[in-house]
Amino acid sequence: MVNVKKKRVNTSYFVILLTLISLASCKTNKNTIYEVQGKRININEQYATDDAIEKFIAPYRQHITNDLDSVLAYNPVTQEKSKGKWQTNIGNFFAETTLELSNPIFKKRENKEIDFCLLNHGGIRSIIPEGNVTTRTAFEIMPFENSVMIVGLTGKEVKTLASYFLKEKKPHPLAGLTIFTDENETILKNVLVNGNTVDDSKIYYVATSDYLANGGDNMTFFRDSSIKYYLDYKLRNLFIDYFKKVDTLPNITTERVVIQ
Repeated sequence: MVNVKKKRVNTSYFVILLTLISLASCKTNKNTIYEVQGKRININEQYATDDAIEKFIAPYRQHITNDLDSVLAYNPVTQEKSKGKWQTNIGNFFAETTLELSNPIFKKRENKEIDFCLLNHGGIRSIIPEGNVTTRTAFEIMPFENSVMIVGLTGKEVKTLASYFLKEKKPHPLAGLTIFTDENETILKNVLVNGNTVDDSKIYYVATSDYLANGGDNMTFFRDSSIKYYLDYKLRNLFIDYFKKVDTLPNITTERVVIQ
């Protein structure tokens, strides 16, 4: 026979523990209101430079500066977005360059051709001055992290895009598409994609930015499309690649909107 010894449980311990838990749970939490104050501190010449920190970052700064200011190409004529009603030379440059460098990628991945390109006038953030073109130039004209996207539109939606263009009256960067309008510049008379009349039932592939593909600048025709391809190619990197590819930047003055 096995003798089993029973241990006596100290019930007073549990009574005390339960009492403490009960008191803690019944305690009323007091809300404390904190006042948060902010103060703007301007970093200017009144603050002395830390020589140790400056010495530490100097070689890194110099390395970045050398990379940004290395000459990649030459620009013979100043390109800017303020000169031109329906198109500008820098807008044409943006669109033509995007179309040229994006198409081989799209063709390799999807075995399809990009038909035309539409970007936005507001996305051009600086001029390309006459003279040497550097990596810094690409950061100045495209400081955003926007990437190239390809959106599929029906011919009918392409006509909606053209009507939007006329309504906006802004020289949005455009390549591969020609819009014909009347003398009042309000009526859409015809639309050509690479010289051919738009077919309402055909799918056209349009190079644009991820910002516009998601409906930016009220381009709902892009937002509402279910056909989208992300190229994972930043516009800034695309421009840098183009600068490295050519010796001299072209001055593109092709008309995108034709008045009849």
